[in-house]
Amino acid sequence: MFVDRKDAGRQLADALRGYKDQPVVVFGLPRGGVVVAGEVASVLNAPLDLIVVRKIGHPLSPEYAIGAVSADGDVLTNPQETATVDQNWLAQELEHQVEEACRRRDLFLHGRETTDVSGKVAIVIDDGIATGFTVEAAVRMLRKRDPARIVLAAPVAAQDTADRLRPLVDKLVLLAIPDGMFGAIGAFYADFEQVSDDEVMAVIEASNAK
Repeated sequence: MFVDRKDAGRQLADALRGYKDQPVVVFGLPRGGVVVAGEVASVLNAPLDLIVVRKIGHPLSPEYAIGAVSADGDVLTNPQETATVDQNWLAQELEHQVEEACRRRDLFLHGRETTDVSGKVAIVIDDGIATGFTVEAAVRMLRKRDPARIVLAAPVAAQDTADRLRPLVDKLVLLAIPDGMFGAIGAFYADFEQVSDDEVMAVIEASNAK
């Protein structure tokens, strides 16, 4: 469906062109979401920033999210799932992932303050939405910054997750909501190589240089 994250970003930007040259801030979720968001920010002529959230993966299946935490320390979990895991492990994992989120925020932003979004439209972007815990944590974190509206956008998302997230934002923009089992986000990309920290910083620096 998508060649790579840049291709997905260009396609997503077409769906968001109504926000071009408006009071908008584009927020990408590291790492992959920043690459998609970089393309959108370029087309919309909008500043690019990021929101650092970390997935809490199930101890027996790390790719399966049972929650998420933000660099601000906000915690969002699936109670049915977290009740089945060792609570000492969960407490340690939550603490570890908050620390990792803070480390990445400092690394990516180089001490720069996050962009003021008060009274503006915040567009939150990831490269795909499966369980939705990380983007939900990002939205809840962003609400505290008093944006005029929050738009959540992604190239692809699971149907049940899209239904759950839609009431939490002012607008949900998705290019594809596949029928049946969703599977892995990478299945919708020809090239879904892992994005490095250096690539994230390069996208942010290139956007800020414009």
